[in-house]
Amino acid sequence: MKYTEEHEWLDDADGIVTVGITAHAAEQLGDIVFVELPEVGTEVSKDDEIVVIESVKAASDILAPLDGEIVEVNDAIVEEPGKVNEDPEGDAWFFKIKASDPGQMADYMDEAAYKAFIG
Repeated sequence: MKYTEEHEWLDDADGIVTVGITAHAAEQLGDIVFVELPEVGTEVSKDDEIVVIESVKAASDILAPLDGEIVEVNDAIVEEPGKVNEDPEGDAWFFKIKASDPGQMADYMDEAAYKAFIG
């Protein structure tokens, strides 16, 4: 897994990258009450704002970590946004993207570097 400075995690399985937010991010946001996900088939560029999250504390955007196409979204977290607080680095992933440039994954931190970053 890789991690961004925006507290997203990325798990690459043969060019299909699952993206979610870290437990640290979920904790900082507080109780999540709303999630808006991109549509399947959407072409995105790195750093596009593609997800909206609202919590009792704040509203946040999730940026596309890679160039590519959204190939799947997790409708379960739209229906029950609180799942993100319960299992942010597991079943509460946000979307899957088919990376057009898998080399962009090299730009991100490994787990040890992320832990030091949030330290």
